[in-house]
Amino acid sequence: MANFAAETLRALQTLQEVKIRTEEHPDIAVTIWIVVADEKVYVRSVRGPKGRWYQDLKAGGPATLEFQGKRVPVQAAPVADAQSVERASREYLAKYQSSPYAKPMVRADVLPTTLRLEPRSDNPPSRTGDG
Repeated sequence: MANFAAETLRALQTLQEVKIRTEEHPDIAVTIWIVVADEKVYVRSVRGPKGRWYQDLKAGGPATLEFQGKRVPVQAAPVADAQSVERASREYLAKYQSSPYAKPMVRADVLPTTLRLEPRSDNPPSRTGDG
C-alpha cells in the first residue's frame, strides 16, 4: 500500500472540500468531503451507491484529486473492515461537525461506500536504450 506525502496528508486533513475527477468522466470534477485517519485517506458518497464518482471508483477506475492547485492521481480500494469504516465515520463527524450534512455522511446506507484512497503513479515506465 502506497502512502501519501506528509504535506498532502496535512492538506487533506484540513481542507473542507476537494474535487475528484474520474478517468471515466474526465470532464466533470465533483466536490467531495475527505477525511484522514491514521494516515489513511477515506472518502464516501453522500448519495450512497448511486453516486456517479463512487460508481467509477468502485469499478476500479483511477481518479485525480484536485486541491490547492494540485492534481494528485489516486486509486481507490473498498473498505470492508468495520473498524476502518467506524474510524472514517468518527473523522467525518469530527471534521464536519458544524455542517448539517455531517450526519448524512454516516447513514447506514452510505457506510458501504467508504473507499480508501492511495496515491498512484502516472509516470510511464522509464525506457532504456533511448538516445
